[in-house]
Amino acid sequence: MSDLAARLWGVARELRGAALALAAALMIHVFVFEPFTIPSDSMEPALRIGDYLIVSKSSYGWSRQAFPWGLAPFRGRILGRAPRRGDVIVFKLPRDGRTDYVKRLIGLPGDRIQMIHGVVFVNGAPLRQQVLGPTVDPDQPSRPVIALRETLPDGTGHVILRAPEERQGDTTGVYSVPARSYFFLGDNRDNSLDSRWPRAIGVGLVPAENLEGKLEFIAFAWRGGAALLDPRTWISRFDPGRMFRKVV
Repeated sequence: MSDLAARLWGVARELRGAALALAAALMIHVFVFEPFTIPSDSMEPALRIGDYLIVSKSSYGWSRQAFPWGLAPFRGRILGRAPRRGDVIVFKLPRDGRTDYVKRLIGLPGDRIQMIHGVVFVNGAPLRQQVLGPTVDPDQPSRPVIALRETLPDGTGHVILRAPEERQGDTTGVYSVPARSYFFLGDNRDNSLDSRWPRAIGVGLVPAENLEGKLEFIAFAWRGGAALLDPRTWISRFDPGRMFRKVV
C-alpha cells in the first residue's frame, strides 16, 4: 500500500471512529439522558434558575417527543410506564408542542383535583401541609413567602412556597383528569403557570405523549444563571453545593 493510500485509510478510520462516537452520543441524548436548564423560579425551592438538570428519557418509555423536533414515525408511547404522583417531570407544553416545561405531577388519570385556599385536594381529600416558617423567594428577596412541607397520599413529601395572603389560583373549581392525561403544579405555587390555568395561557392538562422524562438530579448550578458571554460569571456564580443533588 502506498504512503498516500495508507494516509487516506488512516483518515477514513478516524472519520469512522468520530462518526460512531457522534452517533453514540446522539443515541444517549435522544433515548437515555438529556440535559435541561431552569429558566424560571416556578419550581423553587427544589429547582432554581441556573440549575442544569439531567433527565431520564426512559423512565416512562418513549414518545415522539423523545426525538429531535418531535420527528418520529409513530404516536403514543413505546414501552410506556406510568409516572408516579410527586415525580418532577419535563414535558412539552401542550399548546405548542415545542417548549420544555418542568413541574411536579399531582393529578393522575381519573383523579379529581381542586385547590381550596392554597390546599390541594385529591379526590376530595386534602394534602397535608406542615408550616415550616416564613422565608423569601430565593430569586426575589423582596417577596415574602411561607415554606410548607406538602405530603402526598403515599406519605412522600416536598417543600412548596406560598404567599402569606391568598392569590389568584389558590382556590379553583374541580379538575377531572381524563385518561392518558396528567395534572401538574409548580412548587412555587403563586409564581407558576401550570395545570390550574387553561391551555391557551398556561399548561392545562398534559397528554401522556408529551412527557419527555423524569428529572433525576441537578448536575451543576449557577446562582441566577451564568452569562454565556461573561466568563467571570462562570466562576463567581457557580454553586457547588447543588452539584449532583437528587430532586425530591
